[in-house]
Amino acid sequence: MSAELAFMSAVELAQAICQKKVSSLEATENFYQRIDRLDPQLNPYLTLCRDQALAEARAADEAVQRGSDLGPLHGVPISIKDLEMTKGVTTTMGSAVFRDRIPDVDSIMVERVKASGAIMLGKTNTPEFGQSGTTENKLGDDCRNPWDTTRTPGGSSGGAAAALAAGLCTVSMGTDGGGSIRIPASFCGVFGIKPTQGRVPRYGGYGRPSANHFSQSGPITRTVADAALLLQVVAGPDTRDVTSMRQPAPDFSAGLEAGVKGLRLAWSSDFGYAAVDPGVIEVTKRAALLFAEMGATVEDANLKMEDPFEAFWNIFSTAAYTSYGHLLEEHRNDLSDIGLMSIKHGRETTGADMSRAIYEVDRLGRRMEEFFDDYDLLLTPTMAVPAFPIDQRPSIIGGREVDPFWGFLPFTYPINMSGRVAASVPCGYSAEGMPIGLHIIGPRGSEAKVLQASAAFERAQPWDGKRPGVS
Repeated sequence: MSAELAFMSAVELAQAICQKKVSSLEATENFYQRIDRLDPQLNPYLTLCRDQALAEARAADEAVQRGSDLGPLHGVPISIKDLEMTKGVTTTMGSAVFRDRIPDVDSIMVERVKASGAIMLGKTNTPEFGQSGTTENKLGDDCRNPWDTTRTPGGSSGGAAAALAAGLCTVSMGTDGGGSIRIPASFCGVFGIKPTQGRVPRYGGYGRPSANHFSQSGPITRTVADAALLLQVVAGPDTRDVTSMRQPAPDFSAGLEAGVKGLRLAWSSDFGYAAVDPGVIEVTKRAALLFAEMGATVEDANLKMEDPFEAFWNIFSTAAYTSYGHLLEEHRNDLSDIGLMSIKHGRETTGADMSRAIYEVDRLGRRMEEFFDDYDLLLTPTMAVPAFPIDQRPSIIGGREVDPFWGFLPFTYPINMSGRVAASVPCGYSAEGMPIGLHIIGPRGSEAKVLQASAAFERAQPWDGKRPGVS
């Protein structure tokens, strides 16, 4: 096994394959050797596509030898979260109900990943229907954090982030409906970005269609340049998703070297309501102030908001009930506790509850829009705590009681509600050596600026090369 090859960036690997310095088959076989050894400790994959991937890698190498036109990710091995439909490959949605379902179509995102030339290694672990900030389900063992296998990698893209951090793929694709890219990126010490609502079109999935109010597909990577490259591949309009943005995607890589001089950055340690671990505040505030040394202005915005979780939960769970409520009759025993909780709450949510929730979404959106009249970006902790032991969600954070279901992720779901862009950048470690993420938030359509700031931080305080114990 080659660790050097496993941890090579997508930008470097794509170039090396194109220049015939490395073969796609060599890279793909190397990942499967590593998966065979490390997956049993971490459980990041639900399904592997070994035969298909090796055949595609051979074909990719043949295309290089012929001098064919090559896509931007030609021959690069990638993992796909198991909430995405994959033609001919088991798609479980993290649910035992769909353990054996094999779609006959790809999601839009998967179509685009394949068109870029990337090689799909397999489908990564996720909680049932992506309903949780940790990654456990009834399909098998819990997904674990490669920095400490007794702890959660986060969720719902926990398998995607764990696989990437452990060197079991070059890049990962996740989805984020309330923090599901940024939570595991923070917990696993990698980079993740949730694009503007509608930037990456989505459609499909098992169940009955419902409106996609909050969820976005997005990259989880080890470098910011890799995220910009992967986002370029998957972003852009598609009429099959009526919520997708109609305007073409900008060049996400154009400003990665521009730095942050002259940018106006705001800092908030708590959004005015969040309970946050003091150690997390210390690490993330120090990271935020580093931007001032790079030429930006950084000031405490004294941001005061009311916690919008009730409105978020009413809309989020109503979508779950719309899509999966029909499973309650025939498959109740196959559903997980969190899946059941979400579906049942959606069933009990009234029209009046939804009306009030939609109003709160509009109110929060306007509040954030006005906030960004004065600032280019907003910095916060990504998570209220570092990764915690599996099945031990914190009930007290920073000396305050919180709801164990959502108290550890107070910064993520408001961004989904307001449709804004947000990334989690690795910025340090807890006293116990667990990664901590800095949350970089921007206005709608500001992916390039968020990536620009993230790249500046990456240069000032590099994280690539720091590898977890299980890697």
